Amino acid sequence: MSPFKGQKGLKRIFNAGGYSLAGLQAAFTGEAAFRQLVLANVVLIPIAFLLNVSRVERALLIAVCLLALIVELINSAIEAAIDRISLDRHPLSKNAKDMGSAAQLVAMTMIGIVWAVILL
Repeated sequence: MSPFKGQKGLKRIFNAGGYSLAGLQAAFTGEAAFRQLVLANVVLIPIAFLLNVSRVERALLIAVCLLALIVELINSAIEAAIDRISLDRHPLSKNAKDMGSAAQLVAMTMIGIVWAVILL
C-alpha cells in the first residue's frame, strides 16, 4: 500500500484536484506539444459552436479535440516516467515513447477524420 493513499473523503478529492491542476501546469509549462494542442483547442472549440451542426455532431467535434489533450498528457507522463528511470537509450524505453507518440498520432488523425466527416 502506498503511503500517499492515506486520505479519504473530501480531503482526498481536494488533494486530487490540486494534483490535477499541478499536472496541467507542468504540462503547459514544460511541454510545447501540449501548449500547441491547447492553442488548437482554443481555435477549434469555439468554431464548433459556430458551425451549423447537430448537438451530437458538436459534441463529437469537441470531444475529439479534448481527447487529443488527454492523450498528450498521458504521452508526456510516459516520457517523464521513462526519463526518471533512466536517460540511457534502451529499446524498451524507445518503444514506450514511440507508442505514446503513436497514440497521439492516432488522436490527431481522429480529429481530422471526425471534422472532415461532419463538415464535408
